[in-house]
Amino acid sequence: MVIRIRDDRQMRALTGLSQKQFDALLTEFTAVYEERRWKSYEQDVAAGKRQRKPGAGQKGKLPTPADKLLFVLYYYKTYPTFDVLGTQFGMVRSKAHENLHRLSPVLHETLVRGGVMPHREFATPEELRQALQGIDQLLIDVTERLYRRSQDDQVQRAHYSGKKNATR
Repeated sequence: MVIRIRDDRQMRALTGLSQKQFDALLTEFTAVYEERRWKSYEQDVAAGKRQRKPGAGQKGKLPTPADKLLFVLYYYKTYPTFDVLGTQFGMVRSKAHENLHRLSPVLHETLVRGGVMPHREFATPEELRQALQGIDQLLIDVTERLYRRSQDDQVQRAHYSGKKNATR
C-alpha cells in the first residue's frame, strides 16, 4: 500500500516538490538506483553470495522507483516515526527503517549528480566565502541541544556554549 497522490498540491505537501519536479528527479533517481543495484549484484556474484538476478524474488512494498522516491521524500519532508512511516506505506517499523537507510544514499547521490545538494561542511573559511559568493543575506536557524558534560576539563572547555545553569 503506497500513498497515492491526488494532485500537485498534495504532492507538494507530502514531498516538497511539484509533480513536474518529482518526475525530473525520478529519472536520475532511477538511474542511480539501478546502477547501485547492479553493482551490488556483481559484487555478490563475485563473492559467491548470489544466485538470482536483481528483480527476482518477492517485490516488496515499494515495487517501483517512483514508490521508492516518494517514500524517502515523504520521510524527509514530514519526519514521521518509523511506526507511522511503516503504517503509511504498509510495512512494519523495521522494514521502514531498513528501506529508508537503503534509499537515502541513493537520493543523496542523485542530488549530488544533479548539482542541487547543498554544501554541509566547509574545511576553510575561504570555501565558505566561495560558496556564498553573490549572496546578500544569510539566515541560520539552529536549535541548541543539551550536551552531556565530560569529566575531562579540556573536553568541557571545547564544548562550552556560554550558557550557565541550563535546566533539563
